[in-house]
Amino acid sequence: MQTTKIILGIGIIISLFGCGPSAEEKMNHERMNDSTSNAFISSTAAVENSKDTTHKFIRTADLKFKVKSVIKSTYNIEDITNQQGGFVTYTNLNSNIDHVTNTAVSADSSLVTTYYTVSNSITLRVPNTKLDTTLKEISKNIDYLDYRIIKADDVALQILSNNLTQKRSAKNEQRLTNAIDNRGKKLNETTVAEEVLLSKQEQADNAKVSNLSLMDQINFSTINLSIYQSQTIKRELISNDKNIDEYEPGFGSKILDALKFGWDILEAFLVFLIKLWGLFLFGIAAYILYRKFGHKLKK
Repeated sequence: MQTTKIILGIGIIISLFGCGPSAEEKMNHERMNDSTSNAFISSTAAVENSKDTTHKFIRTADLKFKVKSVIKSTYNIEDITNQQGGFVTYTNLNSNIDHVTNTAVSADSSLVTTYYTVSNSITLRVPNTKLDTTLKEISKNIDYLDYRIIKADDVALQILSNNLTQKRSAKNEQRLTNAIDNRGKKLNETTVAEEVLLSKQEQADNAKVSNLSLMDQINFSTINLSIYQSQTIKRELISNDKNIDEYEPGFGSKILDALKFGWDILEAFLVFLIKLWGLFLFGIAAYILYRKFGHKLKK
């Protein structure tokens, strides 16, 4: 009875260690999943500071990441953009064919296997106050992050320069207008003065348009996304009207296929035996215990 209890105890211990992951492995796996799901962390560069009235930031974000399904993630990203009060300015969803194989399966049929990768390039515009929130919502689609670049360019001095240009142009324009009205008698002189005036007006207009463009970029941040998914396989059975002899494997090819098939069977058998290491260990332990305590049981 004592020997039987020892053998059963060893069997239980082997089963616990040989089958299934340990509690520590499960915990590490859960931590890994959590770290993967939280792989994307937003930056302070994406956060608007309402107390800062001096700087004027143009915020942009560039991301490339892998998703489980490009189509589903595209719809989700577009929904997130709409919910945050933004809009999509560009999207280019496409499938890139990596390679194609053609295999004869019968005298009149062939199996075409296409390996392709689906990707999409998306450009979003969202309110600058919603950039951080939008990025965090989009990050829920990330399966693997390639890179994330967030920039905040201060254009306050550029805006000031444009404002000063407009003021100078307005004063100069007024002086030229008065000069033309009061002293512009000759046609040549008037024409030259008009061209100078037009140039000054053009400078003022360019500065104004530049400021409008900058303010638009300040108020609405730009997000450039490049998303992709794992390679996908598509199989299609098509008719084959070519001579079947053309696709008949040669003798050498048949031998190689047979060797590969035999090796696959041997490999599978070895893996199967390795998976039974716990059972073998149990048998060895039972044999050792029997040899050691078997004579006592007989007595």
